[in-house]
Amino acid sequence: MQSDPELRVRRVYDPPEPADGLRVLVDRLWPRGLSRERAAVDEWLKDVTPSDDLRADHHAGQVDSVTFRARYLAELAEPRHAAAVGHLLDLIRTSTVTLVTAVKDPEHSHVPVLLDHLQRQQGR
Repeated sequence: MQSDPELRVRRVYDPPEPADGLRVLVDRLWPRGLSRERAAVDEWLKDVTPSDDLRADHHAGQVDSVTFRARYLAELAEPRHAAAVGHLLDLIRTSTVTLVTAVKDPEHSHVPVLLDHLQRQQGR
């Protein structure tokens, strides 16, 4: 999954590539069974991820995708999360950034919502 040249998405379990640029972990929990060295993560931005409650509701099937998206976007607008999004946007403006995640299917997770939010914040 890749959105544009300066912002990529990969699984954290995949070996790092030179084209990754800065590798930013966008999961609330550290990936199971993966050392920090092997993950090759430059930053871990927990505050751009869904809250524990929202993540649990989503995994339990208690919220549909529309509700999940709305709640997650509302969380991203909160000051602490907005500051982390701003930091991530600053990184994207200055270098290639690869968002890394442990989810098995990034296309059906919080990652597309985050990508869309970042692109909207960039004025696209």
